[in-house]
Amino acid sequence: MSTFLFPSHRRPAVLALTLCQIAVLSACGGGSDADIPLASASSTTADNLAAPEAQAQAVRTVSTRTSAVTLTPVSTSTGTTVTAPVATSPAATTSTTVTAAATGTLTNPILFVTQVPFTTTVDMATRLGTFANHIPQIQRAPRGGDLMIRYPDGTLRNLTKEAGFGMDGLQGSKAIAVREPSVHWSGTKALISMVVGAPTRQYYDVDVKWQIYEVTGLAKGATVKITKVANQPAAYNNVSPLYGTDDRILFTSDRPRGGEAHLYPQLDEYESTPTNTGVWRLNPATAELRLLSHSVSGAFTPFIDSAGRIVFTRWDHLKRDQNTSGLGAVNYASEASGAAKLASASEVFPEPLGSSTSSYGPVNGHDFNLFSPWQMNEDGTGEETLNHIGRHELMPTLFTRSFSSDSALRDYYSDGYAANKKTIRHDGGVYQIREDLRTPGTFYGIYGREFNELGASQIVRFTGGAGMNAEQMVFTDASDPTLATGRYRSPTPLADGQMVASYAPSVTVGAFQNARFTVRLLGYNATTRQYSAGTSLTGGISKTVSWWDPDTKKSYSGPLWELDPVEVVARTRPTMRTESALSAPEKAILAEEGISETALRAWMKTNNLALIVTRNQTSRDRADKQQPYNLQVPGGTKRVGNTGKVYDIAHYQILQADSVRGYTSRSGRRPIAQPIPATVTGKNVPNTSGPSGSVKIAADGSTAAFVPANRAVTWQTTDTVGTPVVRERVWITFQPGEVRVCASCHGVNKADQAGLAAPTNKPEALRALVRYWNTLPK
Repeated sequence: MSTFLFPSHRRPAVLALTLCQIAVLSACGGGSDADIPLASASSTTADNLAAPEAQAQAVRTVSTRTSAVTLTPVSTSTGTTVTAPVATSPAATTSTTVTAAATGTLTNPILFVTQVPFTTTVDMATRLGTFANHIPQIQRAPRGGDLMIRYPDGTLRNLTKEAGFGMDGLQGSKAIAVREPSVHWSGTKALISMVVGAPTRQYYDVDVKWQIYEVTGLAKGATVKITKVANQPAAYNNVSPLYGTDDRILFTSDRPRGGEAHLYPQLDEYESTPTNTGVWRLNPATAELRLLSHSVSGAFTPFIDSAGRIVFTRWDHLKRDQNTSGLGAVNYASEASGAAKLASASEVFPEPLGSSTSSYGPVNGHDFNLFSPWQMNEDGTGEETLNHIGRHELMPTLFTRSFSSDSALRDYYSDGYAANKKTIRHDGGVYQIREDLRTPGTFYGIYGREFNELGASQIVRFTGGAGMNAEQMVFTDASDPTLATGRYRSPTPLADGQMVASYAPSVTVGAFQNARFTVRLLGYNATTRQYSAGTSLTGGISKTVSWWDPDTKKSYSGPLWELDPVEVVARTRPTMRTESALSAPEKAILAEEGISETALRAWMKTNNLALIVTRNQTSRDRADKQQPYNLQVPGGTKRVGNTGKVYDIAHYQILQADSVRGYTSRSGRRPIAQPIPATVTGKNVPNTSGPSGSVKIAADGSTAAFVPANRAVTWQTTDTVGTPVVRERVWITFQPGEVRVCASCHGVNKADQAGLAAPTNKPEALRALVRYWNTLPK
């Protein structure tokens, strides 16, 4: 007889909690179950949220009272028998409804989680939001879900309940929410992120965090065991875990970049909302913790593809603060604890949000908002957008030029260089990316808007294998783009060629509690090459629970959301991908100057520095016509694309993400761009005539500079008096000892503005730098 171990779910609804409250609560640290009083309280009225009735299939209602389980056969609509348990607990009585599944044809088991639906009408900063989805308060991450596994024969097991996690009835100190299972290469164990604890009485919240757990005993009939991963940041939220190729654990966390509690939480560049700080790596055995990508506005759902790259969605928002007046912005003198508040809350990079002027005439305001695919090596080196894809390839429509009076610049890209014809909107992007391992280099994700979609929208397919030129990457519809048949989350290609996803039939998702996400085996139309909702793998799982939100007592009775499906199957472990060998032109410089690359890298690691080299700053990709591309170094090289205005570039200014922007209305710090400090510039060739944090552009157009490691940096070229000419549009993180070479800036995909290939010259600026480095005390 098949065993169906039914879930011990508990479901809170979500009441809007101010971001200020979230920041204050999150800043308490510690991860204990201690109740924390809130500053204010509201009505004590119970809010009963009755969900719609389940589908008209075979249904079994069970009452849970004790840990003893009575197995009762339940017939499905297809005649398949599924065994449902009846479990009871003396603490409370909870009515749970399980709608038996119509058995789908699976080759391997599927892990997924259940989640109590939200009752808020805004998904920002909630568990299913596209950003700030790591916040653990019960209003944002309702308790009551579990980790489930569905076997090919239709058997369901509630793994968290079996392992002793979670509780029935009124949610309290043992209540849980679970997210993002990730299966080990062997297919025998998995990682999850789980938060344990809920308010135990009215007007009090709890200080708990999302933490990583390892799950073993996934095989049918095996004893499940769930163990908290050792040496993870206990005072912070750790989500989206996965195993590295060496079994170290990769994850995203809201731990401050350097661990400074007074800078917590980091606030994003858009809403000044708490965000994760990027992708981290942990060795649980040694407690070695390393930041691989310092993401200023957040990184999401990383995984390792077949080529060994860490692929993830990153939110790019490199722009000035739009909340300066509304939130009471203030700048601090530094990131140090106790740093003085400055009289001015000014910013220096990039252009202002609104129109401005410079010596080159009117400057258009700059805004930037895109969730796009990124990649890096497993050691954190080589971070860039996936295959160097950018807005010109993702959204070949409208974005503005920098200098509005320069007729050679364009407000749009229309030269047709990119093969991609599907526009990825600037107010959204691609989320929840996964690779089809049967077709390496083919990826699936969700293309949607950033707000009020619960991260659920259209499935897209795109090409992006290692080494593919960005101009050749193509995005296509993999489900109905009109959303007329519903919305999807977490599309997961399976080893047998099928696909599962979390599916909601609602065209709109305004009433979030009615979204009814269920894990489905998708159908496929070979003619349209599009997927559609197919067989439900569970038939639906429902529950009745209550909780403190914490101001009011709420209750819910109805279907649980089914989310985050992953296949339990062994996969080929890719070869670990690390930093590429130094290219020939740069190797030649070191050899000619008698510099040991090994010694240079060791010194950089000791000083927490990286080295960035550009061979020719006047060379720019042919597609980028929004910023100046007719460029010359005074007295040196020149590269132009037409007969338009030619700009002098003399200095290369480097800026870093400093968490020095605070607000009078909320806790935490927003990073803003500031010139790299003297502690770093003092190791570069002095450039007294240039702006702060800059190096001189050599006559051959090259630049070379030591930059901070493990901290997001960006840059711009300026003219002789320091006026910006070409600005970088994203942040990049480098690792200690990394040497990163860009042939051009903006890097060339196939040809530059003059129709030439990427430069291969030996960069003379590197020669000047290593000669200067040789004079520094070691």
